Amino acid sequence: MNISYKWLKDHIDIDKKPEELSLILTNVGLEVEVLDVVQSIPGGLEGLVIGEVKSCEQHPNADKLKVTTVDVGQPELLNIVCGAPNVAVGQKVIVATVGSTVHPTSGEPFKINKSKIRGEVSEGMLCGEDEVGLGNSHAGIVELPSDAGVGTLVKDFYQIEDDYRYEIGLTPNRADAASHLGVARDIAAYFRSEMKQIDLSKFKEVSGVNTEVIVENHSGSPRYSGINISGVKVTESPDWLKERLNVIGIRPINNIVDVTNFILHDLGQPLHAFDQDKIAGNKITVRQAKQDEIFVTLDGVERKLSAEDLVIADAEKPMCIAGVFGGANSGVSESTTNIFLESAYFNAVSVRKTAKRHHLKTDSSFRYERGTDPNITVNALKKAAILIQEIAGGEITSNITDIYPAVINPFAFNVNYHNVRKLIGQDIPNEEIKSIIVALGIGIEKESADSIDVLVPAYRVDVTREVDVIEEVLRIYGYNNVALKPQIKSSLNTSEKPDKEVVLNQLADLLIANGFREILSNSLTKLDYVNDEATAVRLCNPLSSDLDTMRQNMLFSALTAVSYNQKRRNSDLKVFEIGKTYSIDGEGYKEKQHLAIAISGKLEVEQWNNSKQSVNFYNLKAVVDLILKRLKIEGLQLEDAPTDHFAYGLSYMKGTKPLVTFGAVSDVSLSKADVDGQVFFADFDWDQILKIIRKNVIKFKEVSKFPAVKRDLSLLIDEAVTFKQLETIAHKTERKLLKEVKVFDVYKGDKIPVGKKSYALSFIIEDEEKTLMDKQIDAIVQKLILNFEKEVNAEVRG
Repeated sequence: MNISYKWLKDHIDIDKKPEELSLILTNVGLEVEVLDVVQSIPGGLEGLVIGEVKSCEQHPNADKLKVTTVDVGQPELLNIVCGAPNVAVGQKVIVATVGSTVHPTSGEPFKINKSKIRGEVSEGMLCGEDEVGLGNSHAGIVELPSDAGVGTLVKDFYQIEDDYRYEIGLTPNRADAASHLGVARDIAAYFRSEMKQIDLSKFKEVSGVNTEVIVENHSGSPRYSGINISGVKVTESPDWLKERLNVIGIRPINNIVDVTNFILHDLGQPLHAFDQDKIAGNKITVRQAKQDEIFVTLDGVERKLSAEDLVIADAEKPMCIAGVFGGANSGVSESTTNIFLESAYFNAVSVRKTAKRHHLKTDSSFRYERGTDPNITVNALKKAAILIQEIAGGEITSNITDIYPAVINPFAFNVNYHNVRKLIGQDIPNEEIKSIIVALGIGIEKESADSIDVLVPAYRVDVTREVDVIEEVLRIYGYNNVALKPQIKSSLNTSEKPDKEVVLNQLADLLIANGFREILSNSLTKLDYVNDEATAVRLCNPLSSDLDTMRQNMLFSALTAVSYNQKRRNSDLKVFEIGKTYSIDGEGYKEKQHLAIAISGKLEVEQWNNSKQSVNFYNLKAVVDLILKRLKIEGLQLEDAPTDHFAYGLSYMKGTKPLVTFGAVSDVSLSKADVDGQVFFADFDWDQILKIIRKNVIKFKEVSKFPAVKRDLSLLIDEAVTFKQLETIAHKTERKLLKEVKVFDVYKGDKIPVGKKSYALSFIIEDEEKTLMDKQIDAIVQKLILNFEKEVNAEVRG
């Protein structure tokens, strides 16, 4: 929401600088997100001075140019070449001196430099109104009154003042502050000062022929006011009005529409001007729309209305969606001479639902759906009528129609002074509390030593309870004025550790950083995809046979995503999903959380400098190991994966429970999900993982100052021997200094005996307290060789 600093002064006297007022507004809850300087004339006429033409001679080398000398209040006269036909001796003119920047009405700004024009020196420019942004005329230079002071700044002569625009981040509850009047009320409350009264003395109501108004739905339109104005002339708005609207980012349209926009942003009351001659039967009915009634809105879109929409209709058709948007054929145009001006209070819930239903968001709906002031409609109408008469002519030809059958009363309740102090945590005197409440425009019905009975104006829709008034008192008293206690009391956080959402987000970030994308799948699936029909959770009233069962595994959710992408020529996938599976056991329904990972297609995007390698089991295992390493889970046992859904694979076990199962998906499962090619899948038991990492302890360890040493061994071993066995033997042999064991080559074939294979292993050895000597390293390697020979009958290859 945009607010003008100068406009605020219409409602309250302000002696604070714009920057100071910005801090005050933020402190009282109207957070100023941006403060901008706004110039009514581009460039603000900076650098321009008033001069007097002392001489004017024909340019010796150009028929259409004159050579002048100009007095600008400096010791020496300026020589200026001018092409204006009306330049003459004795004129008071606008002079752009050397170094100043000129901002024309159209075109880009340009800087004035000392130059030679057809051989004559020119030390500035005599300006026309279009050359400095004062207008559009290009007939010649501007001729100022003879009493204009030489050397006076042009911006001072024209009394040009910069305005300031506050961009306020208005919270949804502060509908009362969605106008200059509303913001001024908060400023007045802060300073405990008086506001200026709205001057309606020029309004003269007359008796005449009113447009007939019938309100059929009083709950949708609790108050409806209107007035007829005849003989208006629709034209461009005066400069002051266009300037006001431009400052806050509203595009001027014409004088009638601009007045309604002005009142909206001035008082917070939306208005709508109808062309009276287009109102069929000169009759307005506020009614519910007919179901699927066709209505063309101001933007030219044909819309089908709902029976829940409130419309303003004439005797034949809807003219406006109440509180939301006007119609294309009933608004003000250049040919309009008679208008019916509407000022109403519409039900906030009704307007909000209608606006959302039709995907419309307007300045009017923004205010109506948050709650406007039901008691300002007539005053807003009067102020608008005065302005229209002043800038568009015409006369009021009817008295004010005001249909307000059930007056909306102030919110009445009791406020206890002790409760104010208790909730704020500050010892505020009763009189100060009372003065703040009164300054906020809240009435006092009755008062005692301990409390007051308050009457909160209807426009404060967010202040309906004692605690709301206390919040208002604190807002104006100032959060920064509440003293901090020397002792702070707080409750201990007893939430379960680790925070599973934090851990999930960390792993999601890890996977995304490694090229994976997260998918979200429906928990409903088909019966064909379950592991065990006897324990499946079936739906009583499924939407379809493909969505009749709660999923028992994460595999087919991943395969469905793979199939969907393959059919759209996107076969290279790395995806993960965090989700739940569902089943029934002897104790009832059971939910388990899982982390599922699937990869398929090519390992990398095909490019000229990389191979077209397809993903394989070891690519998936690397990701699984990365996750376990990130979670600091160690000491797991490896077993072959069950063959229910896997062609081959492994399971990392913690005791008798599988922590993660991964491998190549079987052809049967691929066929069920209509997937082509290989897919590698991993399924983590997330509930089990959380139990394990709960015991993790984070320890700080200084980076070693001493270098690590790498040694390699090539071993000839039986085919049945696994790397895991070799790794276990190595760490048992040297528990302290051996940091890591890796396999970097596996070979079977020529020159290798049948039933044997060759493993090339690397060992990282490091002492964190001193530099290792060759003698120590050789001793460790010899022990490794000895234990490999002893445990798995290994032979060291040369």
